Amino acid sequence: MIELHRLRKIYPGGVTALDGVDLHVAPGEVYGVVGRSGAGKSTLLRAVNLLERPDSGTVRVAGQDLTALAPRELRSARRRIGMIFQQFHLLSARTVAGNVALPLELAGAPRAARAGRVRELLDLVGLADRAGEHPGRLSGGQRQRVAIARALATDPAVLLCDEATSALDPYTTVEILQLLRDLNRRLGLTILLITHDLGVVQRICDRAGVLEAGRLVESGPVAGLLGQPESALSALAQAVR
Repeated sequence: MIELHRLRKIYPGGVTALDGVDLHVAPGEVYGVVGRSGAGKSTLLRAVNLLERPDSGTVRVAGQDLTALAPRELRSARRRIGMIFQQFHLLSARTVAGNVALPLELAGAPRAARAGRVRELLDLVGLADRAGEHPGRLSGGQRQRVAIARALATDPAVLLCDEATSALDPYTTVEILQLLRDLNRRLGLTILLITHDLGVVQRICDRAGVLEAGRLVESGPVAGLLGQPESALSALAQAVR
């Protein structure tokens, strides 16, 4: 579903964010990328939908090489890739329903179809009774649920999660992770997430990779990696104890 081949990204000043990264995420898989601050996690995630265009390498999603697409084709391809963020990025002037409807408006969906899809999505994330409220009246967990519903509006095959639970308390974090896992199973959604929290990886991910200085130094099943004392994932786990 997601195939990254030899991705390389160097920022001005010679800072190497990605150094020949190869990564494969299978359809329907939940895959987590962990690493210390500055390892290149956010750059890697944003390269998947080309919000950060790599200097070299290829990005394939559902068999389509995004790096080879013209701008119009890329905009269309991005509708199949949802994304949620640490700070939610909701529009305060819009209601919950208005925020969820925004991608559908941009895609030119008819008003009646938008309304039906918004109701369906808000019910899916447990916020059917909050459609008319504004984000400022919601808790952090509820805002992230709105963001998830918005990300799913155009029926994406892939959901990218950029530190999606970092701003939440532990109890709410568990609730959001349970929701993501449920969506993964019910919708067949492929999820790629980045996090600094190993608890997130242990709770939700099928496989994980460790990024160090822009390189993916290991990748494999979470339980298998944590069962190897010499693995990079085990080393990170020991470092935070």
